[in-house]
Amino acid sequence: MLETGIKSNKAGLETAGIKVKEAHWNLGPTELIEEAIKNGEGNLTDTGALMCDTGKFTGRSPKDRFIVRDESTEEKVWWGDINIGISPESFDKIYKKMIAHLEDRKVYVRDAYAGADKTHRLKLRVVNTMAWHNLFCYNMFIRPEAYKLPDFDPNFTIICCPEFKADPATDGTRQDNFAIVNFTKRMILIGGTEYSGEMKKGIFSVLNFLLPTEDGVLPMHCSSNMGIKKRDTAVFFGLSGTGKTTLSADPNRLLIGDDEHGWTSKNVFNFEGGCYAKAIDLTEENEPDIYRAIKYGAIVENTRFHPGTRNVDYTNTEVTENTRVSYPLHHINNIAEPSIGGIPKNIFFLTCDAFGVMPPILRLNKGQAMYHFISGYTSKVAGTEAGVTEPQPVFSACFGAPFMPLHPTEYAEMLGKKMEEHSVNVWLINTGWTGGPYGVGSRIKLRYTRAMISAALSGVLDNVGYRKHSIFGAEIPMTCPDVPSEILSARETWKNDDGFYETSNKLARMFQNNFSKFESYANEEIMAGAPKPREDYK
Repeated sequence: MLETGIKSNKAGLETAGIKVKEAHWNLGPTELIEEAIKNGEGNLTDTGALMCDTGKFTGRSPKDRFIVRDESTEEKVWWGDINIGISPESFDKIYKKMIAHLEDRKVYVRDAYAGADKTHRLKLRVVNTMAWHNLFCYNMFIRPEAYKLPDFDPNFTIICCPEFKADPATDGTRQDNFAIVNFTKRMILIGGTEYSGEMKKGIFSVLNFLLPTEDGVLPMHCSSNMGIKKRDTAVFFGLSGTGKTTLSADPNRLLIGDDEHGWTSKNVFNFEGGCYAKAIDLTEENEPDIYRAIKYGAIVENTRFHPGTRNVDYTNTEVTENTRVSYPLHHINNIAEPSIGGIPKNIFFLTCDAFGVMPPILRLNKGQAMYHFISGYTSKVAGTEAGVTEPQPVFSACFGAPFMPLHPTEYAEMLGKKMEEHSVNVWLINTGWTGGPYGVGSRIKLRYTRAMISAALSGVLDNVGYRKHSIFGAEIPMTCPDVPSEILSARETWKNDDGFYETSNKLARMFQNNFSKFESYANEEIMAGAPKPREDYK
């Protein structure tokens, strides 16, 4: 076997049972980009970024992500449509086939960390058959110092072979693509898909299982930043399209991370060493940090050039609307180093309410916070997907259901305990519509949302009056600097009480219907946080 690069002397590939023709260890971006181009995996753009396609799959395949069902997981994992079980025998069968498949191949091996906090980090080894996938892992995971590599001993391994396909008839999979997590053998197998995000989210799922059960750490699908002077930490939860990336990128604050964090008894820490941002319709004016980060070493996925140039056309949806860019955190200037902040003082749940009935800001008590955390609400608007003709609710537990192996109430109770211990403010921020639903009302102005978040962070909202929302029960501030008082009341912006309350009741019942599957696990305090439709409006 030919091996190059800085290899671990403590634990080679043989520890995972792998034998290959060539193994290239811990190559840097320049070497990996050269390999990717030589292998025909991508092209350079005008900014020096590498452009690659992900083939048939332009996103994760959640129905083909499995967890091995054995003694370590049987009683802990919340099994169902999200956490799909697979037998140890099926895992072993696929593993043996993959190992045989690798014997005559060239692989790229990367040793890395997941977790900026040294006490709670995973030591990862990633084995890739594609050079650009290994560059993705260089960007997204935390890079050890070179002197630590010879002694590196991983405690979780990813083997990613996009060209290897399972046989559903004999291997226990649904299709020929798969991502399988084995907590007993500390391994993830990925095959049949070139979508790089499967590796990132596979490790996120691993941390979402191990950190709560072994370390008492709350894992969070969120962005986070901290004040430059006060060093106060803020956390932003939100599903796609709610403004999580935009609102956490603040010139007056340092970015800790944009997607995955853990909350310990002492700090909030980033799981990752990079960012994986959406690139559709990207402009320098709207997202300057992301736009300027797309330089040599970054990877753009499933994008296309303007004809006759190497300039990326970020409006092009020829391949998918889920175009992406990955880059290391050091491509951004305004970052916290290391990616660790203190105990958060403020948590923001972001929702894009296309029904137009949620106020632009609500202060939640502990029970309400746990309820809304489990609900993970936002909405789709008409025209975004075929068949969507009016606003539709989207609920994703803990604002990241596909990556949560435990029952959502376990994460919510951890959040509630931390809120209580540290007197944390939790705010529900509506970045969606006001004055009526989508198509009637208007989108809440970004400058108002920023002003409300700034007021919460500065403590100004600690000293204003509040009134209780008649359906959602949480508190609405009476005033907020730089925000017209009428904007703070969604009802007042409608100018139509009957329409407002009928629509509010409709949304409240959608919350209740969604939550029905969690009720048997939820305590009284959580259930008290549920919205209650007004009976005088049907």
